[in-house]
Amino acid sequence: MQEIVVIDFGSQYTQLIARRVRELRVYSEIIPCNAPFSEIKKRKPSGIILSGGPASVYEDGAPTIDKEIFDLGIPILGICYGMQLIAYLLGGKVSRAEEREYGKAVLQVDDFSDIFADIPKETIVWMSHADKITEMPEGFIRLAHTENSPYAAMADKGRKIYALQFHPEVVHTEEGKKILKNFVFKICGCNPTWNMHSFVERETEEIRKKVGQYKVVCAISGGVDSTVTAVLVHRAIGDALTCIFVDNGLLRTGEREKVEDMLRNNFHINLKVVDASERFLRRLKGVKDPERKRKIIGAEFIKIFEEEAKKIEGVKFLAQGTLYPDVIESVSFKGPSATIKSHHNVGGLLKRMKLKLIEPLRELFKDEVRQLGKELGIPDEILYRHPFPGPGLAIRCVGEVSRERLEILRQADRIVLEEIKNSGWYKKVWQSFAVLLPIRTVGVMGDERTYEHVIAIRVVHSVDGMTADWVRLPYEVLERLSNRIINEVKGVNRVVYDITSKPPGTIEWE
Repeated sequence: MQEIVVIDFGSQYTQLIARRVRELRVYSEIIPCNAPFSEIKKRKPSGIILSGGPASVYEDGAPTIDKEIFDLGIPILGICYGMQLIAYLLGGKVSRAEEREYGKAVLQVDDFSDIFADIPKETIVWMSHADKITEMPEGFIRLAHTENSPYAAMADKGRKIYALQFHPEVVHTEEGKKILKNFVFKICGCNPTWNMHSFVERETEEIRKKVGQYKVVCAISGGVDSTVTAVLVHRAIGDALTCIFVDNGLLRTGEREKVEDMLRNNFHINLKVVDASERFLRRLKGVKDPERKRKIIGAEFIKIFEEEAKKIEGVKFLAQGTLYPDVIESVSFKGPSATIKSHHNVGGLLKRMKLKLIEPLRELFKDEVRQLGKELGIPDEILYRHPFPGPGLAIRCVGEVSRERLEILRQADRIVLEEIKNSGWYKKVWQSFAVLLPIRTVGVMGDERTYEHVIAIRVVHSVDGMTADWVRLPYEVLERLSNRIINEVKGVNRVVYDITSKPPGTIEWE
């Protein structure tokens, strides 16, 4: 299989590079810059991209690569720091710029062949650098310049080494996708053959070989990742897979029934549903601290899952919906991931039960998981569902969790989802939900004084959940939400709208 390897020097845009290459239907993987040089040689990629990064090539301990990479005969593209590193290692000169370039710049193209084929003479690009090339290495020619960067792009065409001072992977670079396309197809000679159909065929065969005559268990949450994992593994091994769905009593209205109907009736998957709602509510009684809630729910889930998995004979594998960003984070040049929430991670079972791991989505980004789900016939209602936290409604029920408070929250949450969908906003936003606050307020209903609960509504825009901005919903949508919740949910007399971005707030309240 043809692939483009992206070597990561710590840029915030590294994942974008791999995504843009995959959008061209060519497979791409990211490896850290401190990975052994032998790994690059072993892969025999069709092309190599050196990412940007925050360092200066002259800093002590600045990330670097083995110079032998330039002798492999494999096309190379350096971006930002990657360009400066090429110049530095091959004898050029990198200097601190008198004027730093951050943001938009006008690129003047000097050479319209190869990487700049069909690119206009002037085009907007996105810069993010303090150093610049002041002298090119021997054998390189200038391809483009900006007002502040005399060598904004350069190449040694004989060795197929190309370098750009700007970031072609970001949307602000007008012709960025075409520039990457030229590198991948014209210079590296790749063909657009990587797609979800070929991925399904390959992964199905690999799962089948790995599992052999043994059995697999998979924890189901009702979300996109676990559902796609389950359907793909079931396609490979059929009834050798058993999915376990733990009803913790902290689910949304009708959630359990939807999961049962889809997996059992649509995909005919062995599904074991465990009603543990009483067990979770007992453990959460009197607990108000959000971190304690999360730890109790995570530990109880693992305990129940382990109990149920042990009842199945011949289980040797645990299937998990780990995605590629999680894999990148754990091996990134910037260091291992600091936090993996315990309630999302049943990896503790691997040692205790001596299970081996199957992670069929570990090569995919979230949008690719949705494409895979479509290929597998999973309905859009699941694929485009808003993220739902592992601890469920417990962390949207601020303060103590009780059956009565959960029921109030569940009804309000149902109305929020119905109105967001009815108004056409559901697919436009990242997340929308209700939060029950641990306070009561005075109100007037039917000429009588009330002293009842408060519901907060949270609707945000985001790309990856790392940052978020509150959504400016139309007043008429907010009005319908408020009217319906107060009129239909007994025990609520006030509705407020959360207008906090992330940062400084988080998306969830707890």
